[in-house]
Amino acid sequence: MKCKINNKEIEIKKATGFKMRLFGLMGKKDIHYGILFPHCNAIHTFFMKENIDVIGLNDKNQVIYIYRNVPKNKIVKISEDAKKTSILELPKNTSQKIYVGSILKFED
Repeated sequence: MKCKINNKEIEIKKATGFKMRLFGLMGKKDIHYGILFPHCNAIHTFFMKENIDVIGLNDKNQVIYIYRNVPKNKIVKISEDAKKTSILELPKNTSQKIYVGSILKFED
């Protein structure tokens, strides 16, 4: 799927399987895509090779949290309710024009 961010389409992979949810972007270099973790309220950046941007979304894909340029070895918790929250991990510095309250649209 794709999402338009900063007037640029970015490929977004949906982490639905156990392996993808477990490893996400760990160990990746030159990240050029994002990963959407549905029904997720926290992520970590242990074993990451690069910084990433982390976007917290509610059940309507409205941005409720932004953490830009997250370094390795951090834990980011968005909310208490994982059922109504998703997390989008993006390459570092791709979320400059995204703000709390923005609604992201994902297209297949």
